[in-house]
Amino acid sequence: MGNGLCSVSAVAQDTTKTSLVYLEHSRTLSFDEKRLPDAQILRGDVCFRHDSVLMYCDSAYFFEKENSLHAFGRVHMVQGDSLEGFSDVLYYNGNTKLARMRRHVRLIHQETVLTTDSLNYNRAKNIAYYFSGGMIKDSLNTLTSRWGQYTPDNHQALFRDDVKLVNPKFVLTADTLGYNTESYQSDLVGPTQILYEEETTILSTNGWYNTQTEKSLLLDRSQIIHADGMTLTGDTIYYDKLNGYGRTIGNIESTDSANQMTLYGQYSEVWEETNRAYVTDSAMLLDWSDSTMFTYMHADTLWTEEIPYQTYSLLPQDSVWVDSVRTALPPDTLWQDTAYQQLRAFHHVRIYREDIQAVCDSARYHGKDSLLTLFGLPICWNEDNQISADQIDIYIKDETVDYMHGTNNALAIKREGIDEFNQMAGKEMIAYVRDGDVYQVDVKGNAETVFYPRESDGSYIGVNRTQSSFVRLYLTDRKIDHVVFTTATTGVMIPLDQALPAEKTLGGFFWAIDERPLQPSDIFLHPERTKRPEKTITSATAEEKEEEEEEDSPKKNRRRRNTNQTNR
Repeated sequence: MGNGLCSVSAVAQDTTKTSLVYLEHSRTLSFDEKRLPDAQILRGDVCFRHDSVLMYCDSAYFFEKENSLHAFGRVHMVQGDSLEGFSDVLYYNGNTKLARMRRHVRLIHQETVLTTDSLNYNRAKNIAYYFSGGMIKDSLNTLTSRWGQYTPDNHQALFRDDVKLVNPKFVLTADTLGYNTESYQSDLVGPTQILYEEETTILSTNGWYNTQTEKSLLLDRSQIIHADGMTLTGDTIYYDKLNGYGRTIGNIESTDSANQMTLYGQYSEVWEETNRAYVTDSAMLLDWSDSTMFTYMHADTLWTEEIPYQTYSLLPQDSVWVDSVRTALPPDTLWQDTAYQQLRAFHHVRIYREDIQAVCDSARYHGKDSLLTLFGLPICWNEDNQISADQIDIYIKDETVDYMHGTNNALAIKREGIDEFNQMAGKEMIAYVRDGDVYQVDVKGNAETVFYPRESDGSYIGVNRTQSSFVRLYLTDRKIDHVVFTTATTGVMIPLDQALPAEKTLGGFFWAIDERPLQPSDIFLHPERTKRPEKTITSATAEEKEEEEEEDSPKKNRRRRNTNQTNR
């Protein structure tokens, strides 16, 4: 070994418990019993060996009796072919196998580099840890913290206090974090925030996030917040950021602050690329766009999706505005891509709002037109009014109901007494709403009515039945003010005490008060749907009715008074 010492044997020890540290090389060896009793002072190309570890330095104190050493200057520790350590100072104990590295410390394990100013490496447990700030960097991420621990055997690291993980796509901050430098997976074991390209923020206290695949499993009421105003909260969230897919289980809250609505449920899936999502199992939509009146909707399944469409503008040409579609300019200067949100609800749909309630089998809401369409035996209620049809369209303006449009087998009912119901039926019906109350109802196509007019003292005059092609009903203070019929209208007034039960109602009459949600929590009830009458044959038009009456026997039922009415 050149001019240096080959080795100095250690004092005999109990080798069954510990192994000896050997001096492999040194250019000089000296002693200073006053200053360093029992120490060998080594200088120049110093090398020690302990088991499979080699330790190099410029100079060292070797305490042979204690089986330990102090190394100084360009310290280099090599363990096997995968672990290296560098520092300015090394304190090593062969009995405990503890290496204390100080100043400009670097620990390199394959592609992982740990950098700190003070590092303790326990070879017996193969654990390295720092306690005054450090950094671990691999091929993908850089992690810093006040305290950190790294285990080369399983590539597992643990960080505490001011933890920060920097990735080319995101920055993770936490109080405590587990991390694997081989799988690139972070274990979230405390309050954690992941800011993803300033577009998405993930908040969690428990779970894991793979920084390479960008997949995560978030537990304990975690939250995903998007810059566009979408926020998702749930007990368990599986999120694939790379593919824009998420699945949530348990106490879900999905909020769209741009459209001011929140979806609730117990299970949901979302596809970000197409802006599609659904929620099921106790699914509920809360629309809070109208701060004075929230809308609650429940269905077995609620779907939301973004529907793209194009609009074109008018371009100036020779100081004259022309239709841009007719110009020869490139299309990208004419058309503007935009989108609107669509909501679809499937099965057992129930809606509650203070001014209107509804039930049906399915529904669809178009954000572009602010149009809510009800399908499958739809029924709407407003105060004492019940409206039904094969399909009902509810138009919303300025966040409030503007009017309702029922088509085919349309029926409007207003309760007057215990067994008295004012009724209107026809092929088409429009109910106009102002300040939450219906103030006008139009019925078109084979319109039929049943009204209970009253005397000035409030007593009923009788039952008035009419047939017309068009009827318009005006209401004031939720009471019938007056009714307008077309010129060709036939009608009959029947004294109340002489009216047969069948004459008090129209052919398609049904009263579904038991289905009506009276408060927000009622949307989760599932009352049996009210059985409707058999398919109603729409009555003949007024003109046809007049022809039939002319052909009838001149003998009339004396308990009736027939009238042709224009205004009533």
